[in-house]
Amino acid sequence: MLYVFHLIDRPGSAALRLQTRPEYKACLAQLQERIAFAGPLLQDDGQTMIGSLLVIDFPGRAAAEAWLAQEPFHRSGLYASVQIHAFSNLWPQRIGFAP
Repeated sequence: MLYVFHLIDRPGSAALRLQTRPEYKACLAQLQERIAFAGPLLQDDGQTMIGSLLVIDFPGRAAAEAWLAQEPFHRSGLYASVQIHAFSNLWPQRIGFAP
């Protein structure tokens, strides 16, 4: 089942995000075959990262929560808000994906 992770950074945590980002990207690379999409949430300037939005296939909520518990940004205390929701993708994507 797909799970959406809506993750909002703590205010003033940009330096922590940048410091932890290489470890975070390596963690995501281990799941690359199960990621429907992933990327940073941005302020309206299109540059300033304020969180993460991920959609990843897991066998169930327990597995999704276990993965998040060891995810580097989560472990570092970056997130002020964490929401996980089961998701059913019913629309064929046409835009917004990396080339």
